[in-house]
Amino acid sequence: MTAAKKKVSGSKRLVLLDAHAIIHRAYHALPDFASSTGEPTGALYGLSSILIRIIQDLEPDYIAACFDLPQPTHRHEVFEGYKGTRKATDDNLVAQLKRARDVFAAFSIPIYEAPGFEADDCLGTIVHELRKKPIDIIIASGDMDTLQLVDKKKVQVYTQRKGPNDIVLYDEDAVNARYGFGPLHIPDYKGLRGDPSDNIPGIKGIGEKTATQLIIAFGTIEDIYKALKKDDEALMKASIKGKTAELIKAGEDEAVFSKMIATIRTDAPIAFEVPKKTWSDGLDVQKILRMFDDLGFRSLAPRAKSLFGIKEKGEEVTGNLLATEPKKPKEEVDERELKEATIALWLLNSDVSYPELDDILRYGKTESFATAREKIFADLAATGRLLEVFDAIEKPLIPVVEAMCKRGIRLDTRYLADLSAEYHTVLEGISARIFGHVGHEFNISSPKQLGDVLFDELQLGGPKQKKTAGGQRSTKEEELLKLADSHPIIGEILSFRELSKLVGTYVDTLPTMVDSDSRLHTRFMQAGTTTGRMASLDPNLQNIPIKTEYGRRIREAFVADKGYRLLAIDYSQIELRIAAALSGDTKLISIFKSGGDVHAAVASQVFKVPADAVDREMRRRAKVINFGIIYGMGVNALRQNLGSDVSRDESAQFLADYFDNFQGLAAYLEKVKTDAARLGYTETLFGRRRSFAGFRSPLPYVRAQAERMAINAPVQGTAADVIKKATVDADRMLSREGQQENVRLLLQVHDELVYEVKADLVDSMAQKLRDVMCAVVMPEQLGGVPLVVDAKTGKNWGGMEKI
Repeated sequence: MTAAKKKVSGSKRLVLLDAHAIIHRAYHALPDFASSTGEPTGALYGLSSILIRIIQDLEPDYIAACFDLPQPTHRHEVFEGYKGTRKATDDNLVAQLKRARDVFAAFSIPIYEAPGFEADDCLGTIVHELRKKPIDIIIASGDMDTLQLVDKKKVQVYTQRKGPNDIVLYDEDAVNARYGFGPLHIPDYKGLRGDPSDNIPGIKGIGEKTATQLIIAFGTIEDIYKALKKDDEALMKASIKGKTAELIKAGEDEAVFSKMIATIRTDAPIAFEVPKKTWSDGLDVQKILRMFDDLGFRSLAPRAKSLFGIKEKGEEVTGNLLATEPKKPKEEVDERELKEATIALWLLNSDVSYPELDDILRYGKTESFATAREKIFADLAATGRLLEVFDAIEKPLIPVVEAMCKRGIRLDTRYLADLSAEYHTVLEGISARIFGHVGHEFNISSPKQLGDVLFDELQLGGPKQKKTAGGQRSTKEEELLKLADSHPIIGEILSFRELSKLVGTYVDTLPTMVDSDSRLHTRFMQAGTTTGRMASLDPNLQNIPIKTEYGRRIREAFVADKGYRLLAIDYSQIELRIAAALSGDTKLISIFKSGGDVHAAVASQVFKVPADAVDREMRRRAKVINFGIIYGMGVNALRQNLGSDVSRDESAQFLADYFDNFQGLAAYLEKVKTDAARLGYTETLFGRRRSFAGFRSPLPYVRAQAERMAINAPVQGTAADVIKKATVDADRMLSREGQQENVRLLLQVHDELVYEVKADLVDSMAQKLRDVMCAVVMPEQLGGVPLVVDAKTGKNWGGMEKI
C-alpha cells in the first residue's frame, strides 16, 4: 500500500468512508465479540481497526463518512424489489450501526447522509462537487459499486479482498484490468447482467461474459441499442448470436432501467464543504482511548497510541499527531520467533486474541522485539505451568498447523453448484408457501416487513412483544420459536432463514475461495479464542451446521483426493469426562469407568427411575442438563433448552435433583467460581489460564456473566489442551513411521481431527491414531476416567461411516 501514500502533486487528500459497507464487512468477517457489559462489539472492533489502518496507509488531510438511512430510497420508489433478496439485518448489527456513530465522533470524523439517498449517492455527490478542486479522493469501501466513481488517479477506491491484510487500491487502470473496461461503464455492466446482491434484474440470461463483450464492442447500453437500430446485424458482427442476441434485442427496457438503478447519483441534498483545518487538527486522542477502554479493545489502544504519537509513560501527545509511525522493532524479526512470541503473549493474557507485533512491543515497553520477547518468556516462566503449556503443547503445534493450512481440503465445486440450484428452488417453494399464508408477497428478509405481517396482519404474539435496540418488534429466532405453535408460517420462516444463511455463507461462497487445485484453505489460529481452542477463519470451517439435513449435505462437498479417503477421529463426550475427572465426582467417574451411557445414567438418577425405565425423552432432557450444568446454565436457560412443555419450577427441580445426586460436581463448580473471583483467572488440568476481568465489575450482571463463563473454562480449556496435544502426538507418530505423505491432516474441528489417508491404509492408521489420542492423558491422571475415541471414514466429510 505504499503507493497509496503518494498524492497528486500539490493536492490535499480526502478519504471518504462508505460506513455501512465497512461495518457490514467487519460484522460478517469477525467473531461475535462483546464488551464487559455484554454489548456486541465485533463490527465496532473491525471498524476501529480499519480506521487505524486507513489513517496509517493513506495519511488523509480530511476524512468524512457517508451513511445509509433506514428508510426507503429513491431506488425503492421506482423499483419495489430493490435489495429485496437481502437477508434481514441482525439485531446485533443494527445496534452496532447506531453505536458506530460514536466511533466516528471519537475519531472526529463528520457524517453525511440524506433521506431517500444511499451512502453511495452521498459519496458520488461529494466526488462530483470536488471534481475541479485540487483534492485527490480515496473512497474506502467494501462495495464494488463505488468503482464507477473512479477517475484516473484523482478518485480511487481502497478496499479489502479476502483478509484484513489483503488490500487493493483501484485507480482507473486497475478497474480496466479487472473488468476490461473503465469505471464509467460499471453501471452499463450492471444494467446488462444485473446485480443479485441488490436484486437489480438486468437482462435475464445475460451473464458477465456477454455483458463485458457488449461493452467492449459497443460502449454504453444506449450505444448498444443505437447500433442495433442502425444495423440489425450489429450483434452478429460482434459474434453474439442465437438466443443470446434475441434476449439482448428484447431487453432494452430492462437494461436501461437496471442501469438507472445501478447508477450512483451526484445530487444528494448534502452540504459538503472542504474543512478549513485538516482532520487531525481537531482530534482528541483521549476520546478514542476512552472509547476503546469502554468497548474492551485492549489490542487497539497501543496501535492508536503509536499512530498518534502518545508518549509511552503518559497520556500527552507529542508534536504532530501523525508524525509518529507505528512502532517498528529496531532489528529484523524472525517470523517463527514472532509467532512464538504472539502465542506466549496470548497465554499470559487470554483476552488478547490474535496478538500482533505492536502488542508485543507494547507489552515489553520497548522498540526492541528481542527485549520484548525476552520479557514475555520471563513472565511466562514466572507463572510456572504456563511455560509448560507453551513448550509441551503450543510450540510444537505451530508447524503442524502451518502445514494443515497450506495443504487445504479438496472441494467438489460441481456438487455445490448442483446443491445451489436445488436449494434456490427449495427457497422459492418456501417463499411461495409463506406468501400463500399471508395472501401477498413481501420481503421475508426484512425485519420490519416480517414484523408487520406477523404481528399486525396475522395478529401473532402479545402486546408485550419484545423489541430490538432500534425499537422494532423483534423477529429473532428465539422470539419466533415462542410463536411456533401459533401458526404454520413460523416454521416456514425459520426454514427460509436457515436455508438462506447456508446458501449465502457456504453453498454459493465456498466455491469462489478455492485455489487452482480446487482446494480450500482456511486459516487455523492457535491463539484465536479465550478458551484455548483453535479458531478457523476465511472461511470458518468449524461452524458448518450439522443438526439439519440441509447443513449436513454441505459437508459432502469436502472430498478426498483420488486414491485417498477421509478419516475423522473424534473424542467422545470429552467435556463430560473431563468434568467428572476435575470434580472427582464418584458417581460420574463410576459411570464412565463402567462404560455406561452417561445421559441414561443421569436420567435414572435425576428422574428417579430404574435404568431400564429411562425413555428417549428422559435421556434427551438428561443430556441437556449434563451440558447445561458444565456451561453454567441457569434455571431460565435450562428451561428454554429443555422445551416449552417444561415449567420454570420443573427446571429448578431438575437442577436441584442433579446437584443432590452429583454433589462432587456441585462442590467443584462452586469452588471454580470462588477461586476465579479471588484470583481473576481459572486453570486447566495442564495449567492454561483464562482471565476474567468481569469479576472486578461493579455491575452484578457482568459479575454473573463472568461466573457463568468461569464455570466452564477449566473443562473447555482442558479439552482444548487435549485435542492440541493429540494433534502434536499424532504428527510425531506419523513422522516416526514415515507416513506424513500418506496420512495428511486437513482439519481440526472442535474435538475432531480430519485426515486424508491412502485408501489401503485407512484401517491400520485409524487404529494407530486412536491409540495416540487415547494416550494423550492416561486414565490415572483423570481419576480413572478413560478417554474414548471414535473413528469414521468415507469419500467425503458428510458421508462417513464408523470404523
